[in-house]
Amino acid sequence: MEKNQNLEIKATTGKNSGDVSGMFNEFMSAFEEFKHTNDKRLGEIEKRGSSDVLVEDKLSRLNAAIDGHKSAIDRAVAERSRPALEGFGRSDLSNDEYKDAFSSYVKRGEEKALSIGSNPDGGYLVPEETEVEIARLLKDVSPIRSISGNRVISTSVYKKPVSVSGPTVGWVGETEVRPETASLILSEISYPTMELYAMPAATSAFLDDGAVDVGAWIADEVNAAFAEQETAAFINGDGVNKPKGLLAETIVDEDAWSWGNIGYVPTGEVGDLPVANESDVLIDLVYALKSGYRQNASWVMNRSTQAAIRKIKDADGNYIWQPSLTPNGNASLLGFSLVEAEDMPDIAADSTSIAFGDFGRGYLVVDRQGVNVLRDPFSSKPYVLFYTTKRVGGGVADFDAIKLLKFSAS
Repeated sequence: MEKNQNLEIKATTGKNSGDVSGMFNEFMSAFEEFKHTNDKRLGEIEKRGSSDVLVEDKLSRLNAAIDGHKSAIDRAVAERSRPALEGFGRSDLSNDEYKDAFSSYVKRGEEKALSIGSNPDGGYLVPEETEVEIARLLKDVSPIRSISGNRVISTSVYKKPVSVSGPTVGWVGETEVRPETASLILSEISYPTMELYAMPAATSAFLDDGAVDVGAWIADEVNAAFAEQETAAFINGDGVNKPKGLLAETIVDEDAWSWGNIGYVPTGEVGDLPVANESDVLIDLVYALKSGYRQNASWVMNRSTQAAIRKIKDADGNYIWQPSLTPNGNASLLGFSLVEAEDMPDIAADSTSIAFGDFGRGYLVVDRQGVNVLRDPFSSKPYVLFYTTKRVGGGVADFDAIKLLKFSAS
């Protein structure tokens, strides 16, 4: 018990904060203790039909400790990899002048020399390197964006033609007549971009500090807010003033799949995994995906679902969930990368709590160029508000590239 408590304390207090190697070692120790405790639980179930309440409680706390360690490692790795904005990107004089002018606008409200960056929607465009940094930070912290395809556009809507069925092909001899092939059936998917905003606030004293890099400050302030809203929309968005999420699409049993729908594999148990051979249904989900998509496939689920999956062994007694071998990597499930997204639903009756697929081909995130900032020193005195907006769209791009696990009887 003492060892378990120490692991929990380190995970929550950040004893090795900043020491990524030390934090990773603690994470691996927590997982080893988790396996030992879960083996004990499984042994008790096999002997008595149930496990001790104290063992179950310890296992839950170890699950939380593992998640805490991983979150701390992710934060530390992201912080270390963040480049300084000063001198980042282009170094031509005009860009430096615009950066200086933008800094003056943010700090003191001076708008001179910013006319080239004005936007008809209101506000001023952030410097190029700040926009690039915002995009990079979003990819680091937005789980769906990190694995999805991406397009940057200069218009409000991106339209993508897709092939629903390919042409007829075949083998012929050198001198044989080539029969006419069937026409390609094309469809078009539109991805309108919607306005996403954040409104960080600062005091005049903070803005008067000459050492403040306003570009870095804005990127840091808005990226968490943007990522949180984006992820929710990419998973559950209804497409009204936000991207359409993958779980908002029509889902059908994989045996009845057709283009325009996302196929699912049922667990056979309402709100749960099968009682026997739990891992089999996950293997079924893997092989519901065509081989061309499996090469770059990832699992997507929330922390609660991952905690349940972490306890499962395969027929040979091996844990199907494995931690990453490096601090900045993802855990794996059945050999495929696992991405944690808290907006995925918890396991419940008829929930689609696990997604598996090639998201790089299956889901497309569309960014309109430009991040705008409008300075507002009046609405919330003595604070200065910065109404920061960007336009984002998204939706399923290939309905055959993503499959779901549905916790239902059929």
